[in-house]
Amino acid sequence: MDLAREHGLSTQAVRNYEDGGILPATERTVHGYRTYTPLHAQALRAFLALVPGHGHRTATSIMQAVNRGAVEDALRLIDESHGQLLDDRRTLQAVEAALRDLAPVPQERGDTFIGPLARRLGLRPATLRKWEHAGLVRPRRDPQTGYRVYSAADVRDVRLAHQLRRGGYLLEQIAPLIAQVRSAGGVAPLESTLRDWQGRLSARGRAMLTGAAELDAYLRARETECEQPAC
Repeated sequence: MDLAREHGLSTQAVRNYEDGGILPATERTVHGYRTYTPLHAQALRAFLALVPGHGHRTATSIMQAVNRGAVEDALRLIDESHGQLLDDRRTLQAVEAALRDLAPVPQERGDTFIGPLARRLGLRPATLRKWEHAGLVRPRRDPQTGYRVYSAADVRDVRLAHQLRRGGYLLEQIAPLIAQVRSAGGVAPLESTLRDWQGRLSARGRAMLTGAAELDAYLRARETECEQPAC
């Protein structure tokens, strides 16, 4: 099947796409064979172009909506994907800003206790205890007094959590980043991770543009077909 070969797919995959509503329904020959047209080819190109930017599930939902005539639903799904990408960009910017503010501080200070640290950052000790319970910071305990002792790395983690909390991020959103800083051994090793993150977001944005162009071509092809007398 030329349609499958063009994209390196199996003929069964193309049939599955039709059965799943990703492609429009085909006409059948008298012998029961499916007849694929240039419209199906454009639908397949649109779907495959949408996947890198929106993910397989959303791309499937977009094509299903278009093929049942619910174009507004498809556009809403696209808008939601763009909104998620914007949220991800803002998260990255917040992380970069927080890490920039953090970078010079940790090595300048030694161990400290909860009271002085809370006062230094304008926080309540209860807030630091809450963050500890959430896994954001893990101070050791003084073996004699039982007091929490915050090392330079702990102070770094607290400051990062403080920056992100002020940016409106939830504790469950912050915890994975703190864990990554911890496992990387500090802020500096994360620079390449942040560059990779930025690269992935940029690639996603470009993929969304490509997907939009192919989907627009498919929508135009459907409109043209429906202008024909047989539509």
